[in-house]
Amino acid sequence: MSISDRRVLVTGAAGGTGGAAVRESLALGLTVRAMVRTLDDRARALADQGAEVVVGDFQDVTTLRPALEGADATYFVHPMRPGLIQATVNFAREVKETGGLAALNLSQRNTSRESTGISTRETFLSKEVFTCSGVDVVHLHPTMLLEWFLYPWILPDLRQGKLRMPAGAGTASIVGAEDLGRAITALLKESGVHIGRTILLSGPAELGHAQMAVELSAALGREIVYEDCDLDEFVVTIAALGAPGYLVGSIRGIVIDYRAGRLGGADDTIEKLTGRRPMSVAEFTRKHAALLNGAQ
Repeated sequence: MSISDRRVLVTGAAGGTGGAAVRESLALGLTVRAMVRTLDDRARALADQGAEVVVGDFQDVTTLRPALEGADATYFVHPMRPGLIQATVNFAREVKETGGLAALNLSQRNTSRESTGISTRETFLSKEVFTCSGVDVVHLHPTMLLEWFLYPWILPDLRQGKLRMPAGAGTASIVGAEDLGRAITALLKESGVHIGRTILLSGPAELGHAQMAVELSAALGREIVYEDCDLDEFVVTIAALGAPGYLVGSIRGIVIDYRAGRLGGADDTIEKLTGRRPMSVAEFTRKHAALLNGAQ
């Protein structure tokens, strides 16, 4: 089979890791089907890149079979909102019924039945559903994302010279969605050799938030000071920005796990899979300097 004959379905194609996986898969020469919830400007941009765009809803099982038919491998990612368990049940069933597909399941590094985070507990159950369903599955466990710096509860403080987060002594080999997209593409291309594995995906160096502030400072040419704030105050700030309760509760649990070291660890998996080192905090910062400085 030539690479152009290998068809992959990327769900969440209008999102961060899904969008990156679409771009990288097309660049590699794969035939890409991109699943979106609505035909908006982001969907049209995917079509302009060369993807076959299909509309699908994880909660409506009848929309999944047409998206999956003819695919050799698929990437499953669910946004951080309610519905993950039902989505996994529906998707795993249709993957199994379609037959012959390998599924990449985006989970979390800190997935655990004991976590206080809503989404983290649900990713644990989602992983169990995939495993017990009998489908060919590869579980992906990324750590904290570099895009965290661009979120509305982090970005305004960064523009004022503060990296404000209740991180404590937690560390992470923080990684970018773009690099995750490259790794996902490599796995979609040759998913068969990884079936049954849980794969850790990290950035190039394990850092605490004080060290991240140093890299941010050097890249921006101005001082960024790390402020270890109170957890309750932090989540109140997120809620005040209009974030829904599910997201607020999930972030609270993830931060607790982060402080306890459950998003830590380092590996060179992305470089081994793709032949290229993932970007550092400093490299990501320089790439998004205008946004981080408030110039756009």
